[in-house]
Amino acid sequence: MTSDLKEPAISPRDPDAAWQDDVRAGVRHVRDLASLPLSPAQRAAAQEAAAGHKVRVPKAYLDLIDWDDPNDPIRAQVIPSPQELVTAEGELDDPIGDHDYSPVPRLTHRHADRVLLFPTYQCAVYCRFCFRKESLTAIGRGYTREALEPALAYIAGHSEIREVILTGGDPLSLPDKALAEIRARIEAIPHVRLLRIHTRVPVALPSRITDGLVAALQGRLMVTVVTHFNHPREITPAAEAACRTMRQAGFVLLNQSVLLKGVNDDVEVLEELCRELMYRLGVKPYYLHHGDLARGMAHRRTTIAEGQALVAELRQRLSGICNPTYVIDLPYGGGKVPLGPSHIEAREGETWRIRGQDGEVRTYTEVVG
Repeated sequence: MTSDLKEPAISPRDPDAAWQDDVRAGVRHVRDLASLPLSPAQRAAAQEAAAGHKVRVPKAYLDLIDWDDPNDPIRAQVIPSPQELVTAEGELDDPIGDHDYSPVPRLTHRHADRVLLFPTYQCAVYCRFCFRKESLTAIGRGYTREALEPALAYIAGHSEIREVILTGGDPLSLPDKALAEIRARIEAIPHVRLLRIHTRVPVALPSRITDGLVAALQGRLMVTVVTHFNHPREITPAAEAACRTMRQAGFVLLNQSVLLKGVNDDVEVLEELCRELMYRLGVKPYYLHHGDLARGMAHRRTTIAEGQALVAELRQRLSGICNPTYVIDLPYGGGKVPLGPSHIEAREGETWRIRGQDGEVRTYTEVVG
């Protein structure tokens, strides 16, 4: 006996259809690299590198690439390179110590008042520089209710936890129903105050930011969305609309960038990125990350001194609200540490010698009651 029930047709105006089509039309497998405008040698090199770590790029992000420029900064972030196959001494498969601070599966508890929760290890786009690329390739699992139960029980049993950070993988690559379930389970834990979401979706797959997605995340908890724009060319009209949707929903929007050689290690590029994030998208530049010690990424890391020089110049050019904090996420779970230059030159008792933004050193004497 056959069923008369049929899958409902997806309307062309269905907002979910737009982002699903975007994913399907992009690169989803190594074999899809054959459709890209690469030379035979470039294609072979990309396919070899992609065999080691997952590859996925939605069409919207592929469309930003200038294929005539082999050094295109968008291409550099997502198209596999043979340089990824070269592991330098000192590089790590778990650069920031996620695994060492994982008391139960799918959870990292490195800082007292917040935890990382991994509802999925899958992404809408796989960035070649990702510090979790080893885990994402090795684990490769999506979301199930059962998989999160130990992590949710752990959060419920630790009253010091105030923030739950959804990361992965990319949590916004999940269906609305799954996001609503996760949000409801977390907000049912009384001591949790804030839900934070780390995502590349507004950058690489902005059509995914729909009214349904926003509704799935709204509830008792304050919601902060931390985006991941690395270059001003990623700030498109579609990304602008996605951020407006989230901002109008009451979400706090922040951005984390990674300092990448050949992508954004240029003061003019960073200046434009930070200005447009704040002024156009309403997204506060939060962190500028020094490149982690992910394997095969030596060709994308700057020196710390180069990063410090860039942020010092940014400080001269941008208002405080547009300036990110330059940080390094120390290996083995040392956490994020600011790398900005110190302006304190010397101290004698209550008198300090402090270098101003103009380079001049001034004396400041404390006057306290």
